[in-house]
Formats: sequence, C-alpha cells, structure tokens
Amino acid sequence: MSQVAFTRMTDGSAEDYALLARLEQAYCERLPDRLLAALRQLDDSLAGYQVSRLEHCLQAATRAQRAGEPEEVVMAALLHDIGDSLAPYSHSEMAAAVLRPFVSDRVYWIVKHHGVFQMYYYAHHLGRDRNARDRFAGHPWYDDAVRFCEQYDQNCFDPNYDWMPLTQFEPMLRRLFAKPRLLDADSAPGVDP
Repeated sequence: MSQVAFTRMTDGSAEDYALLARLEQAYCERLPDRLLAALRQLDDSLAGYQVSRLEHCLQAATRAQRAGEPEEVVMAALLHDIGDSLAPYSHSEMAAAVLRPFVSDRVYWIVKHHGVFQMYYYAHHLGRDRNARDRFAGHPWYDDAVRFCEQYDQNCFDPNYDWMPLTQFEPMLRRLFAKPRLLDADSAPGVDP
C-alpha cells in the first residue's frame, strides 16, 4: 500500500496513519536538501545591493562561525533571510518558524524579531522609526538581538568579504536539522517565548 484509502481523515485506519507516518518521516529527513535548495535560490535576488541574498547569508554565517558562535547561531545567521522570497513582508517570522523546532527559544526569538531590530540601521532614512525595536526593551534577549544584527546582519553586504561557500555549512546544517527538539504538538497555542 503506497496511498491511504480514506478521503476524510476521520475515516483513516491505523494502517493508513502508519503509512503516512513512514512517508512523513522520509519527507522530513529531506528537509536539509530543501533548505539548501532554497538558499541556492537566493543567489540572484538582492536587487540593488552589491551582493546576492545568498552571499549576504553566507557572510553572516561565516562571521558567526569565525566568532566561535554555537552551531545554532551560525545556522540562524545562514538562514535568517530564507523567508525573503516567499514572505517579503514577514520574512523574519518565516525564517524563525523554519528554525524553531531545532534551536533554543532564544535563537528563535532573535530570528523572529531580527527584521525590526535591523530597522535601526535604515528606517530613519525612509521616514520610519529606527527605534521600533525599543518596544522589546527589557526583554531578556533584547541585547542578543541587537548584537546579532550588529555582528551578523547589517555588516554583511560587502562584496570583498571572504565568506565561506555553502558547502562548508552543509554538514552543520544537516546536523542541526537531523532531529527536532520541538514539534507542533509540543507548543501551546498562543505561547511566544
């Protein structure tokens, strides 16, 4: 049997759901391949900058790696803008959602909010509030988000920086995404660390 017999979930059998569980596991095991492909697609999509989105992400990850950051921070730097192509108005949340099952609550929070923290560097030039991040003042990870943007985002648009290639990060990405520490069923609705 390679397909379930039901057309409504309520009619599924134990055998149907065992099959789906096996197929879903195989699909989940290919997540690193899909993430690498999504990163490669960013190679031509940063119009106006001197680097592509992929090069920006590689610079960020390289800087984090060279600074001795833990793997989850290096991967956050690599994937922080992965949502740009599909969620340009909420890319931070999309990237954070991809990372959430595999990283600490702290790293998830930093990536989820990095967009508003990054505004500090440019929003005032567009008539917007560069201090919008201050609505999070007092949050335990506020300073961490400031530091992440300062060291691994705002400064990663340099075409002369010697960033590492994506292949260098692939083993780390495969390790991080090998086993989630959190599943949908583990998080309560409405809870946002």
